[in-house]
Amino acid sequence: MAQQILILDFGSQYTQLIARRVRELNVYCEIHPFNHIPEITPDIKGVILSGSPCSVRDAGSPDVDLEQFGKIPVLGVCYGAQLIAHKSGGSVAPSQIREYGRAKLTTVNHHNELLKEISLDSQVWMSHADTITSIPDQFEIIASTPSVKVAAFHLKGEKLYGIQFHPEVTHSLEGKNLLRNFVVHICGCAQDWTPDQFVETTVEDLKKKLGSDKVVMALSGGVDSTVAAMLIHKAIGKNLYCIFVDNGLLRKDEFEQVLHSYQGMGLNIKGVDAKDKFYAALKGLSEPEAKRKAIGKTFIDVFDEEAHALTEVKWLGQGTIYPDVIESVSVKGPSATIKSHHNVGGLPEKMKMKVVEPLNTLFKDEVRLVGKTLGIDPLILGRHPFPGPGLGIRILGEIDAAKVKVLQEVDAIFIAGLRSHGLYEKVWQAGAVLLPVYSVGVMGDERTYEQVTALRAVVSVDGMTADWAHLPHEFLSEVSSDIINKVKGVNRVVYDISSKPPATIEWE
Repeated sequence: MAQQILILDFGSQYTQLIARRVRELNVYCEIHPFNHIPEITPDIKGVILSGSPCSVRDAGSPDVDLEQFGKIPVLGVCYGAQLIAHKSGGSVAPSQIREYGRAKLTTVNHHNELLKEISLDSQVWMSHADTITSIPDQFEIIASTPSVKVAAFHLKGEKLYGIQFHPEVTHSLEGKNLLRNFVVHICGCAQDWTPDQFVETTVEDLKKKLGSDKVVMALSGGVDSTVAAMLIHKAIGKNLYCIFVDNGLLRKDEFEQVLHSYQGMGLNIKGVDAKDKFYAALKGLSEPEAKRKAIGKTFIDVFDEEAHALTEVKWLGQGTIYPDVIESVSVKGPSATIKSHHNVGGLPEKMKMKVVEPLNTLFKDEVRLVGKTLGIDPLILGRHPFPGPGLGIRILGEIDAAKVKVLQEVDAIFIAGLRSHGLYEKVWQAGAVLLPVYSVGVMGDERTYEQVTALRAVVSVDGMTADWAHLPHEFLSEVSSDIINKVKGVNRVVYDISSKPPATIEWE
């Protein structure tokens, strides 16, 4: 087992960011809820306690027994630091002034291992309602800001540290240096968790786990399922059976293009044209969640039918990634359903197969790096996220083949325009939405009454939050003109300038 850092989640919105920053140092780490701590094994080289929306002063607030970690280095971040101070006999009180946002370190103990090469006046990010007002004699203050005396502390003679700020967010300009000091210098982790090493060990593990068994897997053309399939393929070759379903809700020419690219990668794949089944299941449905469920159920039925045509298949391959796993075991349990997740969760139960998920320890950006190591086409690796229900949730209201055709043409012009103007790589996700709204227009000397389409492009790191992309006005003007001139049935184009939150990226 690789060396790792254990991150304990107390419910902070930034916990995943801590993990991402540690991974960027080429050190493996795992997030576990504070109330489900794994066995402390020799491969765990350090522990990071996350922030939390709770207060250590409240009854029933998250708590851990620090003694269980023995001599393993521990770093408390924000709530984690307050918890260490509180449990050690220090004082934590409500902040006298609001401590949220940027701050400067006005004192820094550069002799302390944690703060080596951290600049005086370094900008850090504060986000807390409580303040550590005093620490016991055996602790030392190693950093302060103008309003926070105990911005960082250290238990003398031990490898126990606390910081009141968040090093994981980009606003803490030298946060990565601090995490490197802790993870590499204090914990002694070798920075050897690389994409090449991940591929090598994962393929070996898959060979042992799967042996000569057969695996069936649904592919979507997206990054996650493609990279997962290639890892399994490297382990078992033709014993991996891939199925790519055309649900009639893909982008223009996508079924043929994706099928062709997969065959070029040597994958054993079958394309299934199931458009009519999906359109039949969607007939008469206009409510977003009803459409998502109909699409998900139909996919399960089609995939199940195709999988049962194969014999002696024991495993179901899935492209589950780490954020999905974290969400399912988070401190608060799975989040309230805003929308049904695009991953089809009913498959393992229905098919009674064991599940193999080779990417379930990786974040999205890591999946792309592994894909690059595997030699996967950059066009697939750089592809924008695309929802599982496809254009089914970008056609507001009822769906039929004619509406899909219109939206496919609009979307194709928009995406091609982004590529030709060098903008595709600069946005995280883009697409078009067909609205159930008709507007009056004039084409030549004729009055028209046709549909409105909305263009949507966002910038984001992981889709959890997103800002609308500030695309050049000249580009939007050109694309709008192209769509109205070339797509029969559309006479008006609007651009969505809503951020997430409060809006979601998709309209449905």
